[in-house]
Amino acid sequence: MAIDSMLQRRVMGRFATGVTLLTTRFDEGILGMTANAVMSLSLEPPLIVVAVDKKNSMHECLIQGRCFALNMLRADQEAISRRFAISGPKDFSGLSLTKAETGAPILVDAIAFVDCKLVDVLPAGDHDMFVGEPVAGEERDGEPLLFYSGEYR
Repeated sequence: MAIDSMLQRRVMGRFATGVTLLTTRFDEGILGMTANAVMSLSLEPPLIVVAVDKKNSMHECLIQGRCFALNMLRADQEAISRRFAISGPKDFSGLSLTKAETGAPILVDAIAFVDCKLVDVLPAGDHDMFVGEPVAGEERDGEPLLFYSGEYR
């Protein structure tokens, strides 16, 4: 029998995760959301995974756009994470953005980014796992923004 979902949330909250801004571009524009259900799946071939709730507006936009970028946030970018973690319209104003290969927005001052074309979508409970093939990426200096036990660190 599976454990209670609230216990799972508390237990897994003890696993420190990096915080990313997941972005995509699609026919009508661009969209972003804070994401920390992220992993490097494979090096041969290179594959990245991000999990997105099926009810989130990002879900359909990723399917439409067939691409995504993961922008790894710096320790001083908590406000960006909070801005894109709330429900409703997302506001990119005041952010310095660029593009790499896919056209998904890249934060100029993130500590790293990986730009991916979507290669598969796999079901995973109330989420889907979006599997991307990295087509561009870059690392920069800085300390990462972390999330641990329900708080930014």
